[in-house]
Amino acid sequence: MSKRLKKGDQVVVIAGNDKGKQGKVLAKSESRIIVEGANVRKRSVRKSQQHPEGGFIAMERPMHISNVRFVGKDGEPTKLRVRLNKSKEKELYYLNKEGKETAHRLLKAGK
Repeated sequence: MSKRLKKGDQVVVIAGNDKGKQGKVLAKSESRIIVEGANVRKRSVRKSQQHPEGGFIAMERPMHISNVRFVGKDGEPTKLRVRLNKSKEKELYYLNKEGKETAHRLLKAGK
């Protein structure tokens, strides 16, 4: 699953305190993902040039990649699947509500 999602994809949280929230993927590592507006925690910061007032700031924290699911163009959570297209390249696709396959993007050849 970690190779199927990338920065900018729309996902929905399916487990945890923020279950049901949708957002874009802001960052990704091997097994962790940061989703815009989900898993927000407050952090105290000292006074600095970046934060002249100091105090508390809210920031998104990483969550496990298994707690999110890809959202298709129809706005519904769907599963991404992999297949080989006619030119033998790996392609990500998902099924829409009508059961038709909708291509998402090509996977990199090395991954």
